[in-house]
Amino acid sequence: MSTVTPLDEKYMRRALELAEYGRGHVTPNPVVGCVVTYKGKIIGEGWHREYGGPHAEVNAVSQVADKSLLRQATAYVTLEPCAHHGKTPPCADMLIREGIQRVVVALEDPNPLVGGKGLTRMREAGIDVVTGVLQEEAQSQNRRFLTRYHAVRPYIILKWAQTGDGFIARENGDSKWISNAQARQWVHKWRAEESAILVGSNTVKQDNPALTVRDWSGKHPTRIVLDRSGSLGSGYQLFDGSVPTRLYTQQPGISVENTTVITCSGNDFLQEVLTDMHSAKLDSVFIEGGTQVLGAFIDAGLWDEARIVTAPQTSFGSGIAAPRLQGHQRETHSIGDNELVIIENLDAPWRKNSF
Repeated sequence: MSTVTPLDEKYMRRALELAEYGRGHVTPNPVVGCVVTYKGKIIGEGWHREYGGPHAEVNAVSQVADKSLLRQATAYVTLEPCAHHGKTPPCADMLIREGIQRVVVALEDPNPLVGGKGLTRMREAGIDVVTGVLQEEAQSQNRRFLTRYHAVRPYIILKWAQTGDGFIARENGDSKWISNAQARQWVHKWRAEESAILVGSNTVKQDNPALTVRDWSGKHPTRIVLDRSGSLGSGYQLFDGSVPTRLYTQQPGISVENTTVITCSGNDFLQEVLTDMHSAKLDSVFIEGGTQVLGAFIDAGLWDEARIVTAPQTSFGSGIAAPRLQGHQRETHSIGDNELVIIENLDAPWRKNSF
């Protein structure tokens, strides 16, 4: 078994930091970072910058000014180097060709086209391969990518804002505005980081939302609407053609302008929706409501994390109660006078061990 050195965690942590620069730019691929060191000093860094572009390993190696140093170098990679020809050549072959002496990997790639083949190929070439360094951190970082392979569905994020006394909306369904302006800006940042955003037909009728990224810089997520009864007509902002939009219904023959309509059998409506989204390479979905939709996903156990913003106001007095769920409280943040709590589902499929 290969030896883990005291510097391995330090440089893998740096590789994880680099990987984050690719967030929102490489979907449906994973975010990946790479650091190349020689005698304990960094000589090259890189990350996967854009979908279809060079991978992190290629970008890091290209930074090394003196390529002769690579034969005594160590490469730290957050995800197993690929061993197949996709949009780019195999990174495992590149590392072998460059003569890298040692490769430290955080996480095995769940893609069956890779799945250990990169590690085996490098070991057979005589490279000292170390695995599992900061594995849990790497799993969490690429939980969307891992969910796609382990659960064959998108990574599911629930989000809602609630009053201090636990209401998500007034009795008439109105929920504007519970959270403060700063918290709403966070929501736009989150939208830009995910592949899709989902609401039900009641939210469309009540709020007529655009579901776009406005108070942040980033790509608009694909808009998803659940309309089982086919009750929505044209004229809503979601159907303006500015952003790809998919509507899921159980009513055959439905047609909505500027929208891809998918008719489901209804035997397991939510699972059919998620399976179709997976086929469309939408690897994460940000669910903004309403209450019935959030409750349906919670009741089905179909969620990976929840982001709950609580405002201090208690002026509703009565109304629609916020959802309830059980999970692990991962983070808390103060956003002005609002509080954000992020809860993780401990049964989420991305937690499956790699090595």
